[in-house]
Amino acid sequence: MSTALTQDELKKMVGYKSVDDYVKSGMVVGLGTGSTAYFAVERLGQLLKDGTLEDIVAIPTSVRTKEQAEELGIPLVTLDTHSKLDVAIDGADEVDPALNLVKGGGGALLREKMVEVCADKFIVIVDESKICDGLGPGFPVPVEITPFCHEHTLRTVGALPSCKGCKPVLRMGSSSNNQVDGDEIAVTDNGNYIVDLHFEEAIADPVTMANEIKNTVGVVDHGLFCDMTTAVIIAGSDGISVKEP
Repeated sequence: MSTALTQDELKKMVGYKSVDDYVKSGMVVGLGTGSTAYFAVERLGQLLKDGTLEDIVAIPTSVRTKEQAEELGIPLVTLDTHSKLDVAIDGADEVDPALNLVKGGGGALLREKMVEVCADKFIVIVDESKICDGLGPGFPVPVEITPFCHEHTLRTVGALPSCKGCKPVLRMGSSSNNQVDGDEIAVTDNGNYIVDLHFEEAIADPVTMANEIKNTVGVVDHGLFCDMTTAVIIAGSDGISVKEP
């Protein structure tokens, strides 16, 4: 009698498969942030150590991914020296049928987007709980904003036509999750704040919303990743599947 795989086991399956299938020797690789991306970084470290992969350099998307990669001996660079990546691998908080994503639950959305938009291939790794019919209700959309007049920016974003019906909430405590786990305002690796937009109904037009939020003065970036995905590797109870646009 087989037992159901745990969520961590599912994450490990897709994390390892993403590196095995998409990373080759000599590549520049973007390393995502979060509990699923952790396993992709782990696998890259293993394959470099045993000689399966060689001549890899990687660009981390957060301080904690950088620390994990350094512990594993993965050579690191930045976008300043390597503006073109062969592949980036990262998790997502929600994936819709068009493979648009919500990311940034872990607070690294700006660096993730900066790195992943430069990659020839962007491989998204998730377990099946992240697949949804429409973005919004299942996971709040994070928006990174400047600390200067943050309450004004929070109100401005909440009042955008495309964000109608959302409840904007300033992230408190740790920036690496959207739970209230402290009394201080959460601060990102970049020294900014995060507003989480809570939706009761699916976002009607993620692309329009992405543009409206991005064009708001005081917003640095947001967690809607539209038209960026090359493939989504999904771990489910019945095995692994791959979705492409």
